[in-house]
Amino acid sequence: MEIKEAFFPAFIHSYFIALGVLLGGCLIGGIGAFIAGEPPLTEIFRMANKLKIWALVAAIGGTFDAFNSFERGILNGQTKDLFKQFLLIVSAMGGAQSGWTIIVWLTQEHIS
Repeated sequence: MEIKEAFFPAFIHSYFIALGVLLGGCLIGGIGAFIAGEPPLTEIFRMANKLKIWALVAAIGGTFDAFNSFERGILNGQTKDLFKQFLLIVSAMGGAQSGWTIIVWLTQEHIS
């Protein structure tokens, strides 16, 4: 039995899950880089670029749910599910991009 979450709370959760995965993963990875004797800010910046897609996947709950919603939307004509899934992905992308922007501001690796 699956309990469905209302759309607006799911939209907000998607944003903040992606943000948290990116920020948490990068900051904890920076601690690991420090312990390993590597430059932590440079490694945090590199990890932020690599973790963006994984933050998105974690926020939308894996790929099978998204594909199932797209399948229902396209093949069964349930465009409402298709539109909701699209908005959840956009929300997760916004959270990942916000986290990446915060990491860029903190590390300032883009400045030569």
